[in-house]
Amino acid sequence: MIDTFLISTGVVAVAEIGDKTQLLALILAARFRRPLPIILGIFVATVLNHFAAGWLGLQVAGLVSPAVLRWVIGLGFLAIAIWALIPDEMGEEEAQIKPYGAFLATAVAFFLAEIGDKTQVVTVALALKYQPLWAVIAGTTLGMMIADVPAVFVGKWIAARMHILRYVRFVAAAVFALLGVLALLGIGG
Repeated sequence: MIDTFLISTGVVAVAEIGDKTQLLALILAARFRRPLPIILGIFVATVLNHFAAGWLGLQVAGLVSPAVLRWVIGLGFLAIAIWALIPDEMGEEEAQIKPYGAFLATAVAFFLAEIGDKTQVVTVALALKYQPLWAVIAGTTLGMMIADVPAVFVGKWIAARMHILRYVRFVAAAVFALLGVLALLGIGG
C-alpha cells in the first residue's frame, strides 16, 4: 500500500513538470495573486479528476485477463514515455478564465485541463496496475500538488526560466519507459 502511494506520487510529480496544467498554475497565480484559493482549487479538481480516472482503470482491469492487462499497461507506459518527450504549450485562448473567483476558476480550469492529459492517463494506468485505489488517488494527487504548488508560489521565477523544463521531459520519458519495460517483463507491482 505504501509502495502504491509512493510510486503514484513520484510518477505523477515527474509527469506534471512542464505539463499544461503546471503552466495553467503559473497563469492563475499571475492573474489572481491569491495562492491559497488556487492551491485548494488544484487539490479539489485533482481529487475529483483522478478518482474518476482511477475508477475507470479499475473497471477496465476487471474486463481483461492479467496477460492482456500486462501488455496494455506496458505499452501504455511506453506510449506515455513518448508523449512526455513532446513539450506542452498553452495558447493565449486557453488562458482565458472567467472572473468567478480564484478557487472556482482554478477548480474548473484544472478539472477540464486534466481530461485526457498525461497525468490522467497515468492515473488510469496506475489504477490498473496498483491497489488499493485510494492509495493511487492519494499518491497522484500529492504528485500534482508537489509539482503545481511551487509553480503557484514562484510563478514568475519559473515562467522566466521555462527553457529548463524542456530537459525534465527527458527524465519523465525515461521513467515511463522503465515502467513500461518492467510491466512488459512482469516485474514489480
